[in-house]
Amino acid sequence: MLNVKLIYKIISKLLFLESLFMLMCLIVAIGYREDDVFAFIVSILLTQMAAYVLHYLGRDSSNNIMGRKDSFLVVTLTWTVYSLFGTLPFLVGGYITNFTNAYFETISGFTTTGATILDDVEHLPHGILFWRSLTQWIGGLGIVFFTIAVLPSMVGGSMKVFSAETTGPIKTKLHPRLSTSAQSIWIVFLALSIVCFISFKLLGMGWFDSINYSMTTIATGGFSTHNDSIEYFSSPALEYVSTFFCFLSGINFILLYRLVIKGEIKSLFSNAEVKFYVFITLAFTAFIMFLLMNTNGYGAERAFRSAIYQVVSFITTTGLFNDDAAKWPHVTWIILALCMFMGACAGSTSGGFKSIRCLMLFKVVRNEFKQLLHPRAVLPLRMNDVNISMQRRVTLLAFLTVYCILCIFCAFVMVSAGVDNTNAITITISTLSNVGPTLGTEIGPTMSWNELPDLCKWICALLMLMGRLEIFSVLIIFTPEFWSDR
Repeated sequence: MLNVKLIYKIISKLLFLESLFMLMCLIVAIGYREDDVFAFIVSILLTQMAAYVLHYLGRDSSNNIMGRKDSFLVVTLTWTVYSLFGTLPFLVGGYITNFTNAYFETISGFTTTGATILDDVEHLPHGILFWRSLTQWIGGLGIVFFTIAVLPSMVGGSMKVFSAETTGPIKTKLHPRLSTSAQSIWIVFLALSIVCFISFKLLGMGWFDSINYSMTTIATGGFSTHNDSIEYFSSPALEYVSTFFCFLSGINFILLYRLVIKGEIKSLFSNAEVKFYVFITLAFTAFIMFLLMNTNGYGAERAFRSAIYQVVSFITTTGLFNDDAAKWPHVTWIILALCMFMGACAGSTSGGFKSIRCLMLFKVVRNEFKQLLHPRAVLPLRMNDVNISMQRRVTLLAFLTVYCILCIFCAFVMVSAGVDNTNAITITISTLSNVGPTLGTEIGPTMSWNELPDLCKWICALLMLMGRLEIFSVLIIFTPEFWSDR
């Protein structure tokens, strides 16, 4: 049976935390003396009022009685409610007048998807721009995960909540205490953000742009303070630095922690998933670079820079751009769509299917061929010297099946709603993988998603949520068994 009072209590405290994030944006708005001050004051008051009501409803609850059902519901509701109240600065200030658009923009931020319905972000006040970037930075490693790191008593440091929100088929902890693991990973996340900010500042970005781009780069989110994204600065050096930090953010943060804090270089470079991630990135970059030089007439340096930036941006599901991929040969769209689907490493801020699952699938297929020749052979499936159990293999295939069914069904609905075939397919993959840009002529890599029908925007919002929480954590709530008392 669900512990409703505990769920109310946790969400109330998380909303208090969200109001503090809004307070940071209010300070920015006051500093720039723009018209978004009122919007943030009202948003903070409304968010705190809702938090007080939920806190009252959840009084006398215990943090020690959280079951698996509670954890799944808490995580899904947290992301949904956070996005709901995250719309307030847009709606109250009148910067987005349509609730559907406001919710789409907000959940795109928290899930680090980076798809936007805004045609001109440069006319937004600084506080609103900072809020967009901050939503992505908060959602980078997870809202509840952030809370466990900062306030472990808030959700009792529950491993069930951690498992429901973290990405990848294999969960790894650094320390016996979950809160200590979360704090260690967030230290790496914060350190990367600071180093990225300093690097951008040294290369000529202003203070405000450096802070915003560092947050969205390390979170692999893609929201920008300029309509032309990183291309606005016309700086190859900035593009290379941005590529480097996006690529780093696509690596498992536990491996980065062990590398930076413990000096375990071997654990990073001997990791099968990291090697696969590096190989795929370089191979796809080389292929696109060759095509750009031979088809579009790019010089070697520009072709390499454009190719590696877009490949890294798509495979890490960041969504920043330094070129218009819609003008590239159509065969490159297939490569970039593969990057969307595959994603970077598990345990990173990126979305997608994850490189470790792709590698596991390749090994499953290889074992099937061997099994045909040697029917009696017992063929283990090992990843980094760890044997993958049969249950995890079944889960892997189930995840792939549901992923494909969702893509086919949602693309079908979008085509029925009037979206062209190419956009319908790539929009579905982009939102389910939390990428942001799409490929096509109607809604291309550099365009906003404002033209989509409202029905399609709500489908995309749900896909973003499922993609960020890895599908099963959301879909389980819609099953009859979840609501039964057994």
